[in-house]
Amino acid sequence: MAAALPFLLSVSACRNQERVVARALEKMTLREKVGQLFVVRLECLDPSIVWNETTELPQYEVRSVSKSMAATVKEYPVGGVLLYGHNIDNPAQLKALTASLHALRGKPLVAVDEEGGRVARVAGNPNFGLDNVESMAALKGDPEAARRTGAYIGHYLKEYGFDIDFAPVADVNTNPENIIIGPRAFSDDPAVAAPMVVAYLQGLSQEGITGCLKHFPGHGDTFSDTHFGYAASHKNWAQIRSCEMEPFRAGIAAGARMIMTAHIALPEVTQTDVPATLSPMILQGKLRGELGYQGIIITDAIEMGAIRNQYSTEEACVGTLLAGADMILCPRDLRRAVDAVVAAVEDGTIPLSRIDESVRKILILKYLQGRL
Repeated sequence: MAAALPFLLSVSACRNQERVVARALEKMTLREKVGQLFVVRLECLDPSIVWNETTELPQYEVRSVSKSMAATVKEYPVGGVLLYGHNIDNPAQLKALTASLHALRGKPLVAVDEEGGRVARVAGNPNFGLDNVESMAALKGDPEAARRTGAYIGHYLKEYGFDIDFAPVADVNTNPENIIIGPRAFSDDPAVAAPMVVAYLQGLSQEGITGCLKHFPGHGDTFSDTHFGYAASHKNWAQIRSCEMEPFRAGIAAGARMIMTAHIALPEVTQTDVPATLSPMILQGKLRGELGYQGIIITDAIEMGAIRNQYSTEEACVGTLLAGADMILCPRDLRRAVDAVVAAVEDGTIPLSRIDESVRKILILKYLQGRL
């Protein structure tokens, strides 16, 4: 059994958590609840910014919270904001930005992709003077090195005001032609990757950062990049269970609070080309049912090609909640996204109890991060 993450509460603290969360949930309107389900790009809060490709976003240099952005959050109180490298300039600017985000209505959680290696939004910026590990694969299967790396990253993320790190990568890199995962994964051997994932997660947690296992049900055996279009794994479930599930199973046993979905299809499992993000069989049947995971399920960014090329914003947002997700990452149009989910609740497509279930988990995480 993997060691539990150090986010344990006493009995009295648990009771206080339940009281605070229940009180907060009771006071929320439907629109406030739905807003909590979304984690958005900083640019998404500015109605004047319109883009066709994400490569256009750095030119806007959005690195502070404007009055119009605060007004957006007042109307659409999001659960979190995800920062990218182009939103980050220097230590003073980043601390001011995260503080401003936490001061917005609803105290949004602030997240980042800071895996180490080629995905390092903060350590990759020379203005911070931080060491950056070469890659997760470069840790050579040493769990203590993974724990130290997670703790090092967690320490500076907490210093700069972050709550969530979308790491570690729990994929098993079994396909040498994989163009998106590669050395971001700890290993091509699930027995090596599993303890590394747990150790890294523990390192983050000991510094007060919530980690996120990604990308369920495993992106390591694919050829294509879901940022641009369709990708699939053609393994059957028995093969996936014996390989890709091992790091996820270990992370769940250790107390992982957040898991990110992959937009990959599993045609040999579901007999469809529906991405896992929108598959009740994968999210409810496999992740919730078979693996027993009860934490937050967050989608990968739904602005990515694997979703955008097949589904409208409305279809994707409603569909992934019906499939079992709790949070939706990076819709391109926040207003359309929130309005679609509110309408789906009002017309009975999504039960209100389903929304309350997800919001309660999000409020618990906010409580643990001191944002409630």
